[in-house]
Amino acid sequence: MTNSLQQHPKEKRISTDLKENVQNIEKEFGKTNDLSVRQLNQPQNGTNIAIIHLSGIVDAKSLNEHIIEPIIELVKTSNNQLSPSDLEGSIFNTLEVSDISFATDWEKLLSSILIGDTVILLDNIPKAIIAGTQKIESRSITEPTSQTVIRGPKDSFNENIRQNISLIRGRIQNSNMRIWNSKVGTITKTEVAVMYLEGVTEKKYVDEIVKRIESIDIDGVLESNYIEELIQDHKKTLFPLLLNTERPDVVVANLLEGKIAIFIHGTPFVLICPITFIQFFQSPEDYYNNYVYSTFLRLLRVGAFLVNMYATAIYLALITHHQGLIPTTLLVSIMAQRERIPFPAVIEILMMEVAFEVLREAGIRMPRAIGPAVSIVGALILGQAAVEAGFVSAAVVIIVATSAISSFTLPNTSIVNVARGLRFFLLFSSAFIGLFGVLLMSLAILLHLCSLRSFGISYLTPYAPFSLKEQKDSLFRFSFPVLRRKSSSKKN
Repeated sequence: MTNSLQQHPKEKRISTDLKENVQNIEKEFGKTNDLSVRQLNQPQNGTNIAIIHLSGIVDAKSLNEHIIEPIIELVKTSNNQLSPSDLEGSIFNTLEVSDISFATDWEKLLSSILIGDTVILLDNIPKAIIAGTQKIESRSITEPTSQTVIRGPKDSFNENIRQNISLIRGRIQNSNMRIWNSKVGTITKTEVAVMYLEGVTEKKYVDEIVKRIESIDIDGVLESNYIEELIQDHKKTLFPLLLNTERPDVVVANLLEGKIAIFIHGTPFVLICPITFIQFFQSPEDYYNNYVYSTFLRLLRVGAFLVNMYATAIYLALITHHQGLIPTTLLVSIMAQRERIPFPAVIEILMMEVAFEVLREAGIRMPRAIGPAVSIVGALILGQAAVEAGFVSAAVVIIVATSAISSFTLPNTSIVNVARGLRFFLLFSSAFIGLFGVLLMSLAILLHLCSLRSFGISYLTPYAPFSLKEQKDSLFRFSFPVLRRKSSSKKN
């Protein structure tokens, strides 16, 4: 169905002729079977009533008990003696719903029907009564699927934006919570909400995000990445400039730090901005465990990220360009393994890298009951068979497997995808000029990171520019008394 809402300018008003209004609505929605139009006729005074809604997205029980039955009872008790204006006022006061309003323009009337509200029209009255009856089915609140929880809250967002906002409201019971709503997508009209804490979040960031969302021109929004790509500072970068999460406790923690959360209806992932690079190595569980252990885990994640990116590239550089850097005993063992390998080292590594990427993707796409088994068993069988057949050496299998396993330590999949992509760039540069290629590519990556901004904030904060105070909760996690003093100094 085309975006018919665009055919009606905002200044078009509702007609006083009920029959004309009903015909226009039916024409607008075409021959759709879920449009329900119920008319109540009053032959004595000529005032007719039309109750209009879309079946399937309204609360049928609320519609029958709190709208249709009260209106029918009102019509019976009034003996058709009320004038149109008096009848309108009586209906407005009789309806037993919490959300009720008037609409005088055509676009608001259509939008209300589309989101599940019930519209009540009367003869000789150029406005409509909008009763909130929307009820869109959604998943129940379950554990997060993309971010495993060991210790901490085990609830997660779902696809219903109202329920997602309520999960945050339940945790932050503060009147300074502010929410800005908008519709994005000329066809889908997807609801987007921007949430922040007034007095904690800098207003300039809120204004900038609102400005960018309002400037979006797209047919539809189906997932949070649509918004992410359209509002981020740099469009041509592998690095994520917004953080996505399906955990309410992560959103709450970032709101308390002055960040902004963006909710999109239809997806369980909430966007957080502005963010920095080091945040992708921090997990909410870091604050649910001892700070010494949490610091160790953060260092471990950074190390695993570097291993994921550099392991295969450094191995290729050493065995092809810098054999003198390898201990003699180890070098003899590696070369003995490669005697039967018919391919150059770079082709050998690429074959295994692609094979592991295929297995990883297969494990994700397969049904959950057999997905992990396929990926693990497939990797073991494939690796063993490849070594025995002489396609690859055992050392390459070990290096590639170590690189792949290290990616599973990272708490956010966005940064994992970055490492997976950059690994191939480093591998090709290593194949050409060895460690010098790895060094040049590393410098290019570092310069690119220094140039990135997330809504005006340097991506490498608090390292570039360096801030000694911010080191208390970056790579290292200090104890809560120290973090509390840091938070107090921010407010002052």
